[in-house]
Amino acid sequence: MPRELTTQEQVDAFADEVAQELGTHCRTAELTDYDGVLGRLIIDGDDRALRLCQPDGRHPDRLKIYAVLPDGTKMIAPSIGVTASSAHHVAREITRRLYPLHAEAAQQAAELAARQEAEESSRRAVTKSVAGALPGARIEEQYRRTRIIWQHDIRPPGEHGPIQVDSVAVLVGASGHRVTVEASGRPGSVAAMLAAFRPGVAGARRAGQGRVPISPKHTIIAVVRRRGPSPHGQPPASTS
Repeated sequence: MPRELTTQEQVDAFADEVAQELGTHCRTAELTDYDGVLGRLIIDGDDRALRLCQPDGRHPDRLKIYAVLPDGTKMIAPSIGVTASSAHHVAREITRRLYPLHAEAAQQAAELAARQEAEESSRRAVTKSVAGALPGARIEEQYRRTRIIWQHDIRPPGEHGPIQVDSVAVLVGASGHRVTVEASGRPGSVAAMLAAFRPGVAGARRAGQGRVPISPKHTIIAVVRRRGPSPHGQPPASTS
C-alpha cells in the first residue's frame, strides 16, 4: 500500500527511512529555499545529495527525487518519479535509476565549469590588454562578456559649449576570441582608433594612446558610427 505523505513530518520520517536503506552513512537535512514544497535533503556516504519532494498534494503517494549537482545554477538536475510504496522501493529506484544520471550530470557540470573558467581567464586577459591601452576606460562586466567604454572630450582646453567626444566601445566575447569594436567621432580619429585594433599589427596605435595588443587569433568586428555633439556630456543615439 503506497504511503500518503501529506505533512512535512511524514516526509521527514519517510526520508529518514530511505536514508537508512541507502546506507549506514546516509543522513538527511532540512530542504531550504523551497517554501511551500514538502521535501527533505538526503546526503549519502559519497556526498551525493538528493532532493526528495512531494510536489503535488493531489497525489500524496508520488514523489519526485532530484540529484543535487555541485552547481545547480549551471545545469538542470536529473530527476526521477517514484511511488512511495516503501522506503526500500524508493532507495532501490534511486540506486538503479538516479545514481547513474547523477554521476553523468556531475561530470558534465564539472566539464562545463572548467570550460567557463577557461573562457573567463581568456576574457580577462583580453580585457586587461585593451583597457590598459585605453586609460580611464570604464569596464562593465556582463554575463559571459565584458564591455569596455572609453570617451575623450575633443574640445580645446578652456573652450565652452556642447561636449564633443571621440569614443570607443569594445565588447569582448565569452572566450575572448571575438572582439567587437565600435568607434565614433571625427573621421581621422575613427580611422586611427580602428587601426589600433587590427590583429597582428604590432605598430598600430590608437589616437596617441599606445598599442592595443590583439592577437591574430581574435576575430575583430569594427563598427563605425558618426555622432553629433551632445549637450549633456554623453553621445546621443547612434545612427547608421
